[in-house]
Amino acid sequence: MTKIFLFSLVIGLVAGASALAGNSLKIVPNKYVCMVTDMHFKKTQIPVEVAGKTYYGCCENCKKTLSEDASARTAEDPVSRKAVDKAVAVIAVREDGSVLYFENKENVKKYKAN
Repeated sequence: MTKIFLFSLVIGLVAGASALAGNSLKIVPNKYVCMVTDMHFKKTQIPVEVAGKTYYGCCENCKKTLSEDASARTAEDPVSRKAVDKAVAVIAVREDGSVLYFENKENVKKYKAN
């Protein structure tokens, strides 16, 4: 019985730490984000100009997608639930390299607080 309790305790602590890590966001420049895969990279991505705005993709396929598919150029702010243009969004990277797009820095703060 003691082993089961200790195992449950450890699992609970790990799950709690993982949940907290999920709110560990860092704002990053959009040029380091593939806006199709929604992943952060250490090097500058390929710029894609569309209607006077610059988007970024990691490869030729992503470049083509950004050029041709308007839905690839927008995301939903997880706080306000409004559509945001990825070219002007505040982008925050999670620990796993995935990104979230926000209308403004205040929404990043709200997201971290929850």
